[in-house]
Amino acid sequence: QLQLVESGGGLVQAGGSLRLSCTASGRTLSGYHMAWFRQAPGKEREEVASISWTSILISYADSVKGRFDISRDNVKKTVYLQMNNLKPEDTAVYYCAARSGDEYRDWGQGTQVTVSS
Repeated sequence: QLQLVESGGGLVQAGGSLRLSCTASGRTLSGYHMAWFRQAPGKEREEVASISWTSILISYADSVKGRFDISRDNVKKTVYLQMNNLKPEDTAVYYCAARSGDEYRDWGQGTQVTVSS
């Protein structure tokens, strides 16, 4: 079982920045795709960004494109989400997830991000 732990969430004013981290333990991350999801109150969970094992394949949701940056350090077994120019609509619980097949099966507990206006 792969264990994922997020950190770096908090309260920030609109226009500010936060950097989220997700560190894995329990088994190797070799070959795994990683992603950040978020869920805001009253809304469905959405994929924010994803990154392949080699960091060659990277994708972003349209709502965060140009503002967020996903990266990974396979030696540290950590995935990052740099969030810039944050907006109130970015307020959500952010989760990291891992997959080696078609579905993300391993999930972290989530970290709260709150952006005030």
